[in-house]
Amino acid sequence: MSRQRRNFTAEQKADVVRRHLKDKVAISQLATELGIQPNQIYQWVAAVMAQAEKAFQVTPGRRSGSLQTKIEQSKDRQIKRLQEKLQLKNEVISELMEENVKAKKDNGDL
Repeated sequence: MSRQRRNFTAEQKADVVRRHLKDKVAISQLATELGIQPNQIYQWVAAVMAQAEKAFQVTPGRRSGSLQTKIEQSKDRQIKRLQEKLQLKNEVISELMEENVKAKKDNGDL
């Protein structure tokens, strides 16, 4: 009988790595609790460590500790995208109105 593959969410993986690094819980104990091989947890820890330097990188044009959060940046991008979409709609409406006026003039309605 084959065992079904278990999938862990990113949150679950982060919690396991956090317990190991912060709470000093042994990897063997965590692996036993989860019913997985210890090597899998070592891979998760390695993935976290490989991404650790990104936590300290400063984006160009912004100082570390800037007041603008990722949420604000996301909202700014969304506002800009919606403004561009609105501008495009306004251009289309303008073109349609011009065509409508021209058609009415050609038909003698104006």
